[in-house]
Amino acid sequence: QAQLVESGGGSVQAGGSLRLSCAPSGYAVSKNSMAWFRQAPGKEREGVAALGLSGITKYADSVKGRFTISKDNAKNLLYLQMDSLKPEDTAMYYCAASLRSGYGYLSNDAYRYWGQGTQVTVSS
Repeated sequence: QAQLVESGGGSVQAGGSLRLSCAPSGYAVSKNSMAWFRQAPGKEREGVAALGLSGITKYADSVKGRFTISKDNAKNLLYLQMDSLKPEDTAMYYCAASLRSGYGYLSNDAYRYWGQGTQVTVSS
């Protein structure tokens, strides 16, 4: 079973940037669709960005133009570059892998494997 470990979270002021990383073990980023989700306190988990096996990318409207999902096949890492951060981006961010057939890339139940999350806090 794949294990996913996120890193790169932290505290930053509004307008700043962070880059999250996801390191899967027993799982190749080059051969699977992967995504980033987030969950803020008191809110449902939501899809933020996804990277399909074909290279297709999907973004939530709230992060389009500010966040970029990418991967490094040689290092077997998934990234989420977050720029122009806003206080409303504050949440626990989760890496997800292995898209289920028939699900949308940013659907909440779309992925089989999940990491433990990394906290992102954006102050105004």
